[in-house]
Amino acid sequence: MLIRYAMEPGLGVDEFVDVLRRSTLAERRPVDDRERIEGMLENASVLVTARTGDGLLVGVSRAISDYHYCTYLSDLAVDVAFQRQGIGRELVLRTHAGGGFHTSLILLAAPKAVSYYPHIGMQRHESCWHVPRADHPAR
Repeated sequence: MLIRYAMEPGLGVDEFVDVLRRSTLAERRPVDDRERIEGMLENASVLVTARTGDGLLVGVSRAISDYHYCTYLSDLAVDVAFQRQGIGRELVLRTHAGGGFHTSLILLAAPKAVSYYPHIGMQRHESCWHVPRADHPAR
């Protein structure tokens, strides 16, 4: 199947949320908070999409980059029906290219995806720390 990849900074909220749901990433994203999703899209440095030949959005990656030192890949979502076809790997590669290969590409894996990232050549880093969002239940 032909998949077209593109930098798509104007990606709409509805399409983004739809692919998050079809990928299961919606379980960990504020998909019912339209304003927050709009802000996430508007403030992304790198937004790469994967679409079928007829234009269906089947994958997306969203990252924040300073373009000099680091690129943080915040969202990687591929429709469950299109997984295991190399789409996620290609989205990661194009996201890193968008931020610059001279940057470190960093991400926090979703629990269901922990075993995926070593499979595509990423290295585990043992010292990640974070402060949860103010509205996060663990706070």
